[in-house]
Parts: sequence; structure tokens; C-alpha cells
Amino acid sequence: MTIGLGQLVVGSVLEPMVHAYGVQYGDGGQLVMNQFLGGLAGTMAAPLLIGRIGRRGLLLASFLGMAMMEFIYMTQPEWGAMLAVAPLTGFCFGIIEALIGSLIISATGERANVAMSRLETFFGLGALIIPFAGAALIEAGQWKLAFGIVGALAAVTFVLWLTLWPTELLGARGDAHAGDGAGHGGGDASLAPGSSTPGRRWSGRAGRRYGLLLGCCALFFVVYVGMEMSFVHYLPSMLVQENGLSDASAALSISAFWVAMTLGRLISGQLADRIGGGMYLLLGSALGAACFLVMALSGGTTEMFVFSFIAGFAFSGLFAIGLVFTNRAVPGVTERTTSLLIACGLLGGAIMPKLIGWALDQYAVSTSRWLFFTFSAAMIAIVLAALALARRTSRSHTSSPSTAQ
Repeated sequence: MTIGLGQLVVGSVLEPMVHAYGVQYGDGGQLVMNQFLGGLAGTMAAPLLIGRIGRRGLLLASFLGMAMMEFIYMTQPEWGAMLAVAPLTGFCFGIIEALIGSLIISATGERANVAMSRLETFFGLGALIIPFAGAALIEAGQWKLAFGIVGALAAVTFVLWLTLWPTELLGARGDAHAGDGAGHGGGDASLAPGSSTPGRRWSGRAGRRYGLLLGCCALFFVVYVGMEMSFVHYLPSMLVQENGLSDASAALSISAFWVAMTLGRLISGQLADRIGGGMYLLLGSALGAACFLVMALSGGTTEMFVFSFIAGFAFSGLFAIGLVFTNRAVPGVTERTTSLLIACGLLGGAIMPKLIGWALDQYAVSTSRWLFFTFSAAMIAIVLAALALARRTSRSHTSSPSTAQ
């Protein structure tokens, strides 16, 4: 929940913030980009840092760092300082997401879809709360306090992990691993996709298929997370510019999206188990694309609120189910695969808000709406490619076990 608050607090107060600093939307996109690039670095560094200081020390340090950075945001320093602090904040976010995500997937086995969906529900709860808090603070002229609230929650979370660390399950430093046999660094580097013992590698066509499959899944995370983060950061600004809503009313628009997200995550795990993770990803992407098409064609206030809600429901489980789908399709390296996918999501979250912010500065709001539809349509094509590769790889592995050397 704290991470959900932290990742979206900038979007909830972006409109008054750009006015207070006298900057453009593209500059606000740069702030978001810097934060997500920091998250990308944190995610990629997590496996190495785990080996150095253990999961417990790394997780605690990340929550403490997050709290400190949010309190710095609250002081409203110079814009250059905000841009400098953003990567450090994102670095902490990235480590926390990678650590907790890999632990959940490894520990829950066949129930990973449900477990990850429940975890994402709390992320959605945090993302749902911040628009209401942001709107109230904007109305009171105290939008800066939104960062202070997130910082305080990060500090509380730090204390909870410090005092309630599950030593019996994870060990004093968090070195014990509950699932994929990884040691300090999140798994033997030689443990290849699909192998069950260290030192065995896939070669030839099977290896290329696994690589292509992982590449498709990574691209899906770039596009999906980038589009989602852009939408929730810029939806209020789009409504202010084109529909004439007040800053506070526009900030509440994000709540429609996150209410649906939170409700959908309550059932997405069970639904994915029933119809299959790949089919869930395809249907969710298709429904979301349909919603963005309607919003691109219309743009009315009612339509934006209604179809933002439906899109939120459609996208509610894509992140969690996508992680589980990829780890099952490319098994054996859970911690590394999870870190890679989250890093790709953060890369998308860094690049696309910058693009959307630039589009809002240079073109009509309708251009940004069509960009959102284009990205959502691309997600359908990527999922179809991933499903085809997963079927081919599964058949190859079943019929030719000798491909592992």
C-alpha cells in the first residue's frame, strides 16, 4: 500500500505542482521519468545487493530511504533538487518491489496468481487513497503535505518490518529462500530456464525460444506499466485542459480508475487460475484497448470517468498475472526474472510519461488519448506473440527433453 501511495503521489498533485514551480507538463514528466529510472536501477541492483547485505537489511534501508526522500519532497526544494531526489526515491521503490514480488512468487507456488493479486490489491488501495487525500490537500492549499503523508507511512512500514520480520521463514538476514533454490543472489546464474538443476543450460532453438518469450514478456511490461503510469499521472491534467474541471475535482478522476483496479484484484487471481494466465492477459488487454478507443473517440467528462473505471477493472490483474505467467513459462530463475520484468515496467514508467507530457505541451489533448489507445492495442499484439511462443516452447520441452545439456 505504501508503494502504491508513493508511486502515484506525484500524479495526484501534478497540476498544482507544475503551476507552483512555473514549469511545463513535460518538466513534470521529467520528474516522473527520473523517479522511474531510479526504480529501474534499484530493481536491477536488488539481486546483487541481496548478496551483500541480505534481504532484511536491504528492505529496511529501502523503506527508510523512501521516507527520507518523501520528506524532502514535502519541503518543496528548488526544481533542480526535486529532479535530483527523484532517482533516489525510485531506487528505493524498485528494490522494495523486486524483493517482495520475488519472495511472494517463490513462496506461494501454485497459488502465486492469487497471492500476487492480493498483494496488488493493497498497492491499488494505496493508489486509491492518494487521489482523495491529494484532492483534499489541493482544496486546502496544502498539496505538499501529500508527500509528507507518504513519508510517514514509509516510516511506519519500516518499523513494522523491523519488529515483525519473519525470521523462521526467511532467516535473520533474509537469506533463506522459500521456493526456487536461490541463494544470496537470487539463484545460480547458470540455472537456465526450464532446467531443474544448476549448471544445465538450454541450447539451440529451445534457448532462442525462451529468450524470445522472455523478450515478449519484458516488452509487455514496458508498454503496460508505462501506459498505466502515464494515464494515472496525466488524467487529471487532461480533464483540466479539455473538460474544464477544477484541480481538486480532476484529481478525484484517478479514483475511478483505482476503485476498479482494487475491486478487480480481489478476483483476478481466481479468474486467471480458471481460464489460464495467458488468456487472462489477452482478454484484459483487449477490454482495456476497447475502453481507450471509446475515450479517444469521445473525450467527454462522463465517458472519461466511466471508461476509466472499466479500463481499471480490465487492467487490474495484468501486472501480477503477467509476473506469474512469465515465471511459469520461463521457470527456474524466479528472482532474476521478477527483477527483470519489474525493471522493464519501470523503464516504461520512465519513458512514456515523458512522451505524454511532451504531447500535452505540443498538441491537443486528443493526441494523448490516441497515444493511449495505440499503446493498449500494442499490448494485444505482444500478448498474442507471447502465447504463441509459450505454446511452441512447451511442446518442444515436452517432446524433446534431450535439448537440455
